[in-house]
Amino acid sequence: MIILAIETSCDDTCVAIVKVKSQKSGYPPSGCKSFDILSNIVSSQVKLHAKYGGVWPYLAKRKHQKNLPVVFEKARKEAKIKKLDLISVTGGPGLEPCLWVGVNFAKDLAKNLNLPIIPVNHIEAHIIANWLSPIRSKSKIKNQKSKIIFPAICLVVSGGHTQLILMKDFLKYKILGETRDDAAGECFDKVARILGLGYPGGPIVASVAATKIKNQKSKIKIKLPRPMIYQKNYDFSFAGLKTAVLYQYQKSKIKNQKYKQAICVEVQQAIIDVLIYKTLKAAKNFKAKSIILGGGVTANEELRNQFKKIIKKQLPNILYFIPNTSLCTDNAAMVAVAGYFHWLKGEREKPENIEANANLRLE
Repeated sequence: MIILAIETSCDDTCVAIVKVKSQKSGYPPSGCKSFDILSNIVSSQVKLHAKYGGVWPYLAKRKHQKNLPVVFEKARKEAKIKKLDLISVTGGPGLEPCLWVGVNFAKDLAKNLNLPIIPVNHIEAHIIANWLSPIRSKSKIKNQKSKIIFPAICLVVSGGHTQLILMKDFLKYKILGETRDDAAGECFDKVARILGLGYPGGPIVASVAATKIKNQKSKIKIKLPRPMIYQKNYDFSFAGLKTAVLYQYQKSKIKNQKYKQAICVEVQQAIIDVLIYKTLKAAKNFKAKSIILGGGVTANEELRNQFKKIIKKQLPNILYFIPNTSLCTDNAAMVAVAGYFHWLKGEREKPENIEANANLRLE
């Protein structure tokens, strides 16, 4: 089966063509062995939005309209296929003007080619990205012998979302907690802007922090809060952390590179501490068989390393899944696989009934 997928939920124009290599009949798709990513093209708008320090939705929309036909043709030529069987498109959540570009493009294709079309939840696609990677992480955690992965605790953390989700079974979810204000990725962006480091903030803060960690010679000590870490819920809040950085930076008489490095290390660690603590608390309370990570922030190397170490120490019998770093950020390959699983489940939509929904919930 050949699946075309389109993703335009934010500022990346993404088109992928994925081939289902093998499958067994029935549902859930336990017999789905593997997928071939024939093409997975991402056209980034980072340089366009960098001067604004964030994404401007209508500017991103216009860029999607210009880029999508070009990216589609590039993906089609790279895949070297003539026939498609299914179209999958991100329907939400995301920036609504951007979502509509992808949805309308996919609907037109589905009508013209007489193909089934499946709308996909962007958050779910980040979770399903793990089915594109080796299903078990390369953590080599001892005692990971069980094939039972549910119930699972899923942490999806990106520029626009930070959610803890209970995955009761395949494609069955319950949101346990989410951010009450800024998402973790958004906090990284705002901290980078305060420090004058540029955009996007996540990779820049991580890079500056890594330099400081390697050197380990600075005497500058900075302590920032871990918002909501010990509250009896699974919600997050990172707006206060960003504000604490602002006050810290404003009152400091030293604003050299070593000072900025110290702030980056502490901000990154504060975010990691909160994400790990709440994820492990949920895993223990719900007796999870596995922990599944997804979203752009999970490409952060320090976060990946610390998750691996603490799971090995505290929950050595639990399965730990995390996508390849190239599949953590927005891409259409994960949308293709998510759409395929819903098609396999028997879901069908008429193109005219599909709409973009900026606030689409995963429930």
